[in-house]
Amino acid sequence: MDAVIALPPAPGATAACAALGLSRASVHRRRTRLTRPPAEPAPRPSPPRALSAAERQTVLDLLREPRFADLAPAEVYATLLDEGVYLCSIRTLYRILDDHDEVRERRNQLRHPVYTKPELLAEGPDQVWSWDITKLAGPAKWTYFYLYVILDIFSRRVVGWCVADAESATLFKALFDDTLAKHAVPPGQLTLHADRGGPMKATALMLADLGVTKSHSRPHTSNDNPFSEAHFKTLKYQPQFPKRFGCIQDAKGFCRRFFAWYNQDHHHAGLGLMTPDQVHYGQADDIHAARQRTLDRAFDAKPERFVKKPPVPPAKPTAVWINPPQNNPEPPSLN
Repeated sequence: MDAVIALPPAPGATAACAALGLSRASVHRRRTRLTRPPAEPAPRPSPPRALSAAERQTVLDLLREPRFADLAPAEVYATLLDEGVYLCSIRTLYRILDDHDEVRERRNQLRHPVYTKPELLAEGPDQVWSWDITKLAGPAKWTYFYLYVILDIFSRRVVGWCVADAESATLFKALFDDTLAKHAVPPGQLTLHADRGGPMKATALMLADLGVTKSHSRPHTSNDNPFSEAHFKTLKYQPQFPKRFGCIQDAKGFCRRFFAWYNQDHHHAGLGLMTPDQVHYGQADDIHAARQRTLDRAFDAKPERFVKKPPVPPAKPTAVWINPPQNNPEPPSLN
């Protein structure tokens, strides 16, 4: 049928209809429907009982009055009835509002800004640090100590920490100044990432003065700060982690032992089973090569034990992302 319609209305189309067994009338009707411009819908007559334009405007002006601007049409309808006034039905109130795009919140409301997804890359130590604060339960119910931790996301090394009685940007400033001086990070090299807590947002001017780029997580998006979150889980899932600390000195003593173990002895799954100190201080290449030599000797001694290929040690870290772009590989494990 479509092929015949595409032919000009001439004897050729008649022959095509005869050859295909099509009715010329059916072809003509189909061609007419396709070529005829669509008909304009006839205007719908207004029923006699409908409100006039002036009455509709009166109702709209009434709905926009300050005393009714915050009320639903049903509330307006009931209030007017109690005052002895009837203008129209509740449904008509909705129709009039809908005609003026006012079936919604008519007050000015706070519009949440669009937060940019942080995408941070570290290809070596002291390029991106992540920091956060976690609570440590104190000796009594509803009492807490606050642990501040600054973590290098490339090496996972805890570069700075302190335990305090409160959350404060002033306390963090002292800790950050000391950590920055200890590691001698040049201005303009470091990005400091954190969530949007009060102390975190209050450090903006301090970071600008120190030549440090600030980065913040999006609200209510915990995976925008994954390294600090994973580190706190490692801390609190330790068998030795107490349910409560008797005093702030107990909390400091525990953290001092934990961070020494974590930096120096913890073989991190996200670092190719190396310790944070080994990666942070540039020992990864030598350790990876030594492990490969050990595995080569094991392969030479018993090659039949390695069925698919010669053994290789876990890959050493080369780059670490917070929120890698979609075309990049997944970041390493955070454990």
